[in-house]
Amino acid sequence: MDTEDAPTPRREVYDAGTKDTLPGTLVRSEGDDPSTDELVNSVYDALGTTFDFFRDVYGRNSLDGEGGPLRVTVHYREKFPNAFWDGKQFVLGDGDGTVYQLRPQEILDVVAAGMVRQIMNPELVYAFDSGALSESVADVFASLVKQYSLGQSADQADWLLGLGMLAPGVKGKALRSLAAPGTAYDDPDRIGKDPQPAHTDDYREMPAYRDNGGVHVNSGIPNRAFHLTATAIGGNAWEKAGRIWYDAATGGKLSSDAKFADFAKLTATVAEELYGTGTELDAVNNAWKTVGVL
Repeated sequence: MDTEDAPTPRREVYDAGTKDTLPGTLVRSEGDDPSTDELVNSVYDALGTTFDFFRDVYGRNSLDGEGGPLRVTVHYREKFPNAFWDGKQFVLGDGDGTVYQLRPQEILDVVAAGMVRQIMNPELVYAFDSGALSESVADVFASLVKQYSLGQSADQADWLLGLGMLAPGVKGKALRSLAAPGTAYDDPDRIGKDPQPAHTDDYREMPAYRDNGGVHVNSGIPNRAFHLTATAIGGNAWEKAGRIWYDAATGGKLSSDAKFADFAKLTATVAEELYGTGTELDAVNNAWKTVGVL
């Protein structure tokens, strides 16, 4: 998309000043000069890259599809080790410095993952399989945003999410691995071992009060299915594999409590609708079979 009428982003970056009041103070909005805060500028740039990706690749006008603002709050609480989407904006702490750190120069996929919540079926229940699917779609498209920005093919990409977000000394390479779930980190003294399964045989049955039934854990299974699909098709993962996942995630055909098998069947249906019964459909079906879903 390269016309004078192409949508433009509406970025808003807020600073919570290590407090817990949201959204905080607006410190940089669309068109403003750079801030003196490196993190603010990195988040602002990451929002622009994410916006451009969805506009140029899938013709989407902002993450909500309607040109809505892209809001992020930084410096949430003091040494807050986490990040979260609160339904209106993405919120980032600065890391505790012991297990997690925030590296402004490597924050693109973390910001993209947080913002991509808006493209998934908004009625999808954030628990158990349906919640894990929501998490997985966020991871998948965050990885695609990074690959697109770097000009990397599926075979060239590292398929790691949150590279550099682990604090110095922690034994690990990233927060998650889409190619090999369960291998991103292994440090018994600080963080434990990456709990993500790569196959349904290792699916973690968890109660709702623990990670909403394992949404950040079991998302490794559909993550690996996408990686297998993308590498089997080859080329740029955001093109065919990404289009299949995008249409499946945004087409409104998933039930609110969708299971992995529901999403798998839908991606196969979309693949056949888009590309027929050739390589692409085979790649989708084989991927889901390999991870034990179909």
